[in-house]
Amino acid sequence: MLQGKRVWITGASSGIGAATALMLASTGAEVVLSARRENLLDDLAEAMKAAGGHPVIKPVDVSDREAMDELGRELKAMGGVDVLINNAGVMTLSPMHIARVDEWDRMIDINLKGALYAIAAVLPGMKERKNGHIVNLSSVAAKVTFASAAVFCASKAALRAVSDTLRKEALHYGVRVTDIQPGAVNTELPKSLRQDPLRMDVTSKGGVWAPDREILRPDDIASAIMFVINQPDHVDVSEVTIRPRMQEH
Repeated sequence: MLQGKRVWITGASSGIGAATALMLASTGAEVVLSARRENLLDDLAEAMKAAGGHPVIKPVDVSDREAMDELGRELKAMGGVDVLINNAGVMTLSPMHIARVDEWDRMIDINLKGALYAIAAVLPGMKERKNGHIVNLSSVAAKVTFASAAVFCASKAALRAVSDTLRKEALHYGVRVTDIQPGAVNTELPKSLRQDPLRMDVTSKGGVWAPDREILRPDDIASAIMFVINQPDHVDVSEVTIRPRMQEH
């Protein structure tokens, strides 16, 4: 069902984005890979080509509005985007009284505004063609808050609200919208949290990324994305929540 379609993945250099790109390699879709780390995109593109894929590398920082606008124009000139997978995201944790405002800004700029910039780049073309699919990667944190993650939770809750509102608008012109909410996944996110004692240690015993817990793999979420985007046109999977079996919240 994806043969000949163009799929754009933001945050494609690692984790869920990279896993999804590799799964798309055998589908016949052209996959646009976006992220800041061009060297990792190059490696991913080579792996996709070896699997029969058709990758296109477009390095970009999703929080850079001008760069995203320019990429949007490039993609329009290429014929537009059929499926957008809004995967780029960051998570930094600290109690609010520490007031790490720069970190708050970064999470909002990437997790929310970056997703909005990508939507703005593709939605007019999808509306014009009366076809398309936008998949936003929010988080279980969009529904369940936890200490030291106020702004991360807020950014993901806002993205979930965008997803549901856009779904109600876009159904009138043939565009589907899905919000996918992963629980704990073995990606780079927890690795960035271990060095700072002021952050909640989610990797210690009892934390959601504790070594004794079996958490999700990027492939688990990629499989869910593949399921969603391969549905017939009349089927709209609006929301998917995926947790490790032992994650309570």
